[in-house]
Order: sequence, then structure tokens, then C-alpha cells
Amino acid sequence: MGRAVAAEGEDRRRRIVISARRAGSVDVTAIAADLGVSKETVRRDLSTLERRGLVRRTHGGAYPVESTSFETTLAFRTGMHAAEKARIATAAAELLRDAETVFIDEGYTPQLIAEALPDDRPLIVITASLATAQVLATRPRFTVLLLGGRVRGRTMATVDRWAAQMLSEFVIDLAYVGANGISREHGLTTPDPTVSEVKRQAVRSSRRRVFSGEYSKFGAVSFCRFADARAFDTIVTDTRLPRSEARRYALLGPEVLRV
Repeated sequence: MGRAVAAEGEDRRRRIVISARRAGSVDVTAIAADLGVSKETVRRDLSTLERRGLVRRTHGGAYPVESTSFETTLAFRTGMHAAEKARIATAAAELLRDAETVFIDEGYTPQLIAEALPDDRPLIVITASLATAQVLATRPRFTVLLLGGRVRGRTMATVDRWAAQMLSEFVIDLAYVGANGISREHGLTTPDPTVSEVKRQAVRSSRRRVFSGEYSKFGAVSFCRFADARAFDTIVTDTRLPRSEARRYALLGPEVLRV
């Protein structure tokens, strides 16, 4: 009997993870009705899944944590936290200051940062993102260098040692770096080792580093660690990250901007 109940619970939690990954989040009330169990049972399941690193709890639900077996596509990310990402991108672009060479990471928020950069002066932009390169290549004062390497279809960006090797040959004024997760304990992480290699080299090659990501990235931990939060000069996020948590990150060294 005990094994049967345990198996039933594991099957229920598996279905919750599948639903969260398919929809981008789950609501306690809705999933309880769908599974035919109490809301308290779903809350316990979500707590178990959070301890396993598969979801992050929110008020009234949860959203999936990206991992080696699950990662959202670039197209999916464009619709998630859109308003927050737009504000973050605008604030991050204002940190350009006197930089003449800039690295822009793969991902949707870095792409928005690229679009927000002022084009009133010459700028050399290095990027692994095909989408970002396409956006900026038409600006007459910009010189765009696209890193070579294998193109990763999920994010439409170049990865692997070819891209990292090319990046290692530069000294870059400012790097805009993203991540799938950031935590005070584990630093900045991403699911794919080939992506991590490029991000790690971007951190090494840059004089100044800015991390940009919405509140949901904080506390999330993925497979590959590529940098410590202390390596960044500035962290730009949204106001849904609590002030108390922002202060904890600021104590590590970076300036934390909530926009």
C-alpha cells in the first residue's frame, strides 16, 4: 500500500512538472482541479519539486526551473515577463557610458538591450546571438562581430570552443551577460556546458560586467556554473525582487538596480 501511494505521488508530481514546462507556470487551484486532489496536496507536491530544483514556488503556483533536460526556446522567452524585460533592457543600455567595445550575450533580454543601445557614436559589438547581430548590423555606426561556432537551434546563438576561442582574443570594455539562474551560493548558471563556456570567457575578457535578468532568475540554479555574482559590477532586475534580497546581493559587491 505504501509503495502504491508513493508511486501515485510521484506520477502526480511528474504531471505537475510536465504542465509547468508546457505552459510556463502552474496555478495551485487549477492543477488541483485537473488532478482531482486538494490544493494542500498540490502545495506539498510543489514544495517537494522545489527542493528537487525542478520548480520555483510563487504566490498561488509555481514555474519550471530550466535544466539539462528542459530549456525554453528563444521564441517562448519573448512572451514571458515582457514588461519587466523591457524596463530592464532600457536601464541596462543606459550603463553603456563611454564603452567603445561591447559583448552582448545570447537571449531575449540581451537582444532588447542591443535594440536600446544609443547609435549616436561608433560602437563595436561582439555577440554570439544571430538575432542580435541581425538587429544591429543595419546601424551605420556599429561594427558587429558575430562569434563563430556551432549554431544552437534552441537559442539561435553560436556556442562551443570556437566561439569561446574567438572571444578570448578580445579585451572588451563592457559585457552584458545573461543566465538561466543566479544565486548567492552557486553564482550564475546555465543548463548547457557549451553555452557556459562562452559566457565564462565573456566574463574573463571584459573590463566591466552587467548581469540583467528578471526576478524569477534569482535563487534558481542550473547545471553549469560560469561566474560568481561578485564578478559583476552591476545587476539589473525588476522591482519584484524584494529589496531585502537585492541588499544581500549588493553585499557581495555589485550595484543592484531594481527597475
